[in-house]
Amino acid sequence: MWTRTFFDRARLLHRSKCISTRSYSCLKGKTVRIGCASGFWGDTPQAAPQLVRQGKINYLVLDYLSEITMSLMAAVKKKKPDLGYAPDFLAAVIKPLQHAIKEKGIRVVANAGGVNPAACVVALQHLLSESGVDLRVGAVTGDDLMEQEAYLREQGVCDISNGDPFPDSVQSMNAYLGARGIATVLSEGADIVVTGRCVDSALALGPLIHEFGWGSSDYNHLASGSLAGHLIECGAQSTGGIMTDWKQSADSWSTIGFPVVECAADGKFVVTKPEDTGGVVSRCTVAEQLVYEIGDPRNYLLPDVACDFSNVNLKELPEPHSVLVEGVRGKAPPDTLKVSATYMDGYRATVVSPMIGPRAVQKVHSMCNSQLDRARQVFKKFKLDDFSHVHIQALGAEESYGKNANDSSREVVQWLAVRHKKKEALELFAREIAAAGTGMAPGCTALVGGRPKPTPVFRLFSFLYPKSRIEELCSVYDQTGPIFQKVLESSPPSSSPSSSSESTMEVPEPEPVKDARPAPVCSLIKQQGVAEVRLERYAYLRSGDKGDSANIGVVARCDQCISVIDQQVTADVVAQYFSHLLTPESKVERYSLPGIGAFNFVLTHSLGGGGVTSLRPDPQGKGYAQMLADLRISGYSSPCCHCKATA
Repeated sequence: MWTRTFFDRARLLHRSKCISTRSYSCLKGKTVRIGCASGFWGDTPQAAPQLVRQGKINYLVLDYLSEITMSLMAAVKKKKPDLGYAPDFLAAVIKPLQHAIKEKGIRVVANAGGVNPAACVVALQHLLSESGVDLRVGAVTGDDLMEQEAYLREQGVCDISNGDPFPDSVQSMNAYLGARGIATVLSEGADIVVTGRCVDSALALGPLIHEFGWGSSDYNHLASGSLAGHLIECGAQSTGGIMTDWKQSADSWSTIGFPVVECAADGKFVVTKPEDTGGVVSRCTVAEQLVYEIGDPRNYLLPDVACDFSNVNLKELPEPHSVLVEGVRGKAPPDTLKVSATYMDGYRATVVSPMIGPRAVQKVHSMCNSQLDRARQVFKKFKLDDFSHVHIQALGAEESYGKNANDSSREVVQWLAVRHKKKEALELFAREIAAAGTGMAPGCTALVGGRPKPTPVFRLFSFLYPKSRIEELCSVYDQTGPIFQKVLESSPPSSSPSSSSESTMEVPEPEPVKDARPAPVCSLIKQQGVAEVRLERYAYLRSGDKGDSANIGVVARCDQCISVIDQQVTADVVAQYFSHLLTPESKVERYSLPGIGAFNFVLTHSLGGGGVTSLRPDPQGKGYAQMLADLRISGYSSPCCHCKATA
């Protein structure tokens, strides 16, 4: 026992030398630098070495999981019980960087455990043992609720977004855990922490709780740490990736820097990126990421805190690519956790084929209908039901824009997506597709990807679960086995009136939106004539998804642009603009973020099911912001003198 204590002290001494000293005068006292190297499973493997070698970081965090990723990992685990986690984490991060991580005293936190954190720990231990690198591994588990399936079905649990009953069988079922478990494992000496499902921002909040000793009721600090995590969790999206003014970063996309937050104990933090890397960190890039995939900004619900982002302040610093973030507020979190289950609901197949020539759009639609008719004739012979869902689109003809589309093109791409309960039906359908190349419209040039392959459709089922019923297990291991294990006690009952799910898009009724801030019209634009202009001239925009709902954040380019947006870009206007993509159950709600001069629009039931359930070419609403950027509003014929608006 004395030997272990001695080495623990040596380990802590080494880490204390690696904690950041202040890089920015606006941050007081000790600071902690956290870099995010993965925004999703499949992100570039160049990010982790960049941050480890150039980022001057204390913590490296990686986000791999989504609801669909969990279902795919569950399917893999059924076939191979020793899998079900993100193997990229070992192959592309730990294996090539373990010596540098050890030497620099960097600690790693990743939700790479997927549906099998235990197997991930075993694989990590084996890798480190073979390399002879002394890095202690920790794990946070308890998110997997598959053993509760029968109980939950008996209880009559319903989906929080549409009231659907509990599915007959589920593929995966995981609660979104918070940051307390991560902080606990770090406090017990883990160098590498793997988790199953947790909220994405917890990967950064956990280290901050550990480093600064924030308590469970330090709501403003917890909210600030959660926003730091939110801003970096999608990787390069906060450093110039997918920014509205994309030309500012396009020349350096190949070397884009990944995000780093330098955080102080009082909750203030700076968003930046490693030196000598591409991309951009500015008020624009940070503001766009702030409004990404949120609902009500005053009530962004997480397991550890309910956040209020409405009055956040962003300030560009003299140091290059550095933005100070402050003004976050928090309150008590809800007593429940969001749980996402996935279940199989038949199969899908998609045909993608270029079409060139005059009347290309008409040719695509005629060809799709003929291919469907031929498949239905075959279905009748085999006594199979009709397709459950069909989606036809000519990509390139702006059909996603509905009535807002411009003229069609002579060069488009056929998009024919179908769903059916039986895999064999779609296999029969697939055999009838290639014949179009010789037996249907002229100008059909290729079948992208070859004959379409049926793939499973995993639907999302979300509900709320009492925190008190979750057994969150924190474990730390050395080569001999577990040296620490503890089940966290559930948090005391919350006094907050909020009891909804983690960052769900199903948000409370919004308060009336007021002017974000005084918006005087400057003397120069008073002299300009009024004309019909694109919304992009006045705003930065970004969109994302939560299940079958989308959000579009609209950030005014300057104070003078706010009143134009406020008066003309209302919820009704946005609903009308996207009416062709909405259903009778859809709602469009607008929320205000006065601190950054922004508005957030939530479009419920707007993605055709969302994820792999949707047959649309944009199932996650990634293009919605770009579409809204083309909204024509009455504005000034020249851009405002105080901003660099795009024409």
